Amino acid sequence: MLKEIFSFRDRYRILHLTWFAFFLSFVVWFNYAPFQTAIKEAIGLTEGQVRTIAICNVALTVPARIIIGMVLDKYGPRITYSLLLMYAALPCLAFAMAQNFGQLVISRLALSIVGAGFVIGIRMVAEWFSPKEIGVAEGIYGGWGNFGSAAAAFTLPSIAIATGVFAAGQINWRLAIALTGIVAAVYGVIYFFSVQDTPSGKVYQRPNRHGGIEVTSQKSFWLLILTNIPLVGILGVLAWRIGQIGLINQTQLVIVYLLLLGLYLFQAYKCWDVNRDVVTGKKRYSTEERYEFSQVAILELTYFVNFGSELAVVSMLPGFFETTFGLNKVLAGMIAASYAFMNLFARPGGGLVSDSLGSRKWTMTVLTGGMGIGYLFFSGINNNWWLPLAILLTMACSFFVQAGEGSTFAIVPLVKRRVTGQIAGNVGAYGNVGAVAYLTLYSLLPASDVGNRIFFQTLGVTALIVAFLCGFFLKEPKGSFAEHHEGETPQETPEQLSVRVCSEDFIPQSYKD
Repeated sequence: MLKEIFSFRDRYRILHLTWFAFFLSFVVWFNYAPFQTAIKEAIGLTEGQVRTIAICNVALTVPARIIIGMVLDKYGPRITYSLLLMYAALPCLAFAMAQNFGQLVISRLALSIVGAGFVIGIRMVAEWFSPKEIGVAEGIYGGWGNFGSAAAAFTLPSIAIATGVFAAGQINWRLAIALTGIVAAVYGVIYFFSVQDTPSGKVYQRPNRHGGIEVTSQKSFWLLILTNIPLVGILGVLAWRIGQIGLINQTQLVIVYLLLLGLYLFQAYKCWDVNRDVVTGKKRYSTEERYEFSQVAILELTYFVNFGSELAVVSMLPGFFETTFGLNKVLAGMIAASYAFMNLFARPGGGLVSDSLGSRKWTMTVLTGGMGIGYLFFSGINNNWWLPLAILLTMACSFFVQAGEGSTFAIVPLVKRRVTGQIAGNVGAYGNVGAVAYLTLYSLLPASDVGNRIFFQTLGVTALIVAFLCGFFLKEPKGSFAEHHEGETPQETPEQLSVRVCSEDFIPQSYKD
C-alpha cells in the first residue's frame, strides 16, 4: 500500500481528496488560535473571555459529531462532507466581522460544528480500504488532515501581515479568517463532483433504523445510555463557564440546563426506539451479528485523552510559547505548530504499527501510556528551559498523542460495519468532551507556570488511567487483519468469474452431480 500511496488513482484518489477536505475543515476550525492575543487587543477582551472563546471553539462539535454520524450513515459521506465544507464559510465570515465578545462567542459556537467533519472521512476511507490496511489509510486521512491545525498556526499570521500589514495598528486577522471559510466552501463544491461513496459495484451499508446507535444486547443498551451522559453534561459545563463570565444570567443558565436535560431525554428515547426489541427481549442477535458496546466505551475514553488533549493543547500552545519564552506571535505560532506538525507522520505511523504488529489492543495500550508519560515530562517546561529542548519534547509528546489517535481509528471501523458512522461520531464526540473538559480546567487555572504545570499533569494522569483500562478491558476486534470487512462478499476477479461461468454453463449436470 505504501508504495502506491502517492498515486492519484482509484481508492488513493478518494483518500487524497478526503484527507484534504479534512485538512481544510481543520484550518477553519483552528483559525482562531494563532490570533488569540491579536483579537484580545483588537476587541478589548479579558484573559477569561479569550479562554472561553477557545472552549466555544470545540463545544458544539460534541452534538454535531453524533448528528453528523447519523446523517452520514443514511446519506453517505459525499453529500455530507460537501455540505459541511460549504457551510463553513458562514460562521467564518461572521467571526471575521464580529465587533464584540458576544458576537465572537456565537459565531465561534456555530463554527465549532465544522470540527465534526472528521467522522465523515472515517466512513469514506473504510469503504475503500480493507481491514488489514485500514490503520494506515485512516492514519493518513486523520494525520494529514489534522495537520490543518498546524498549517493554520504556521501560515495564517503571515497571511494576515502580508495581506493588510496593519489596520489601526493591528494585524489583519479578519481577512485571514474569512479566507479560510471561502476556500473551504469552494472545495466543498469540488469534492461533491469528484468522489463517490463506494467503489463501483459495492453496496453502501446503512443501519436498519436511524435516530440512535443500534446495539445488540440489553447490557450494551444501558451502557449506551450511561455513556451519553457526558456528551450532554459537558455542554452544561460550557454553559456554566459562560455564566461565570456574565454572558448569560442565572435564569438563562437554568433554562439552558433544562434544555440540555430535554436533549438527553430525547436522545435516550431515540436510543430506546431503535433498540426496544432488544431491550424487551423480543429480538436476539446471533453471535455473528453481535458486538460489545463496552469496546466502543473504551475507545471513547482513549479518544477523550488523546484527541481531547490535542485540541486543548493546540488551542493554548501558541500563547504558552509566546508568554513562557517571550516570543512574538508569528514565531510562537510556528513553534507551536511543531506539535500538530507531527500529525503528518505520527498518526499514519500509529495506524501502520497497529496494522503491522498483529495486536491493535496492545498498540493502543502502549501508545496511550507513552502519551501520559510524555505529558508528565511536558509539565516541567518553564522559561528556564533551553527553547530547542522544549520544542523537541513537544514533538516527542505529540508523537504518542497522534499515534494513539491513529490507533483508535484503526479499531473504530472494525467494531460494527453498518453503524460505523454513528460509532465514529460518538468516539469522535468524546474527543471534544475531553477538549472542553481540559480547556475548562485550563480556564480556571492561574495564568502562570503553576497553572501550566497542573494542566499538563492532569493530561498525563488521565492518559495513564485510560492506558490501564485498555490493557485490562480492551479486546482485539474480530477480523482485525482480514482481506474484507465484516459483511462483505469478496469480489471475483475476471479470471475467477470466467472459470465459474464455464463450470456452471458448460459442464454437464451429470458430472456436477
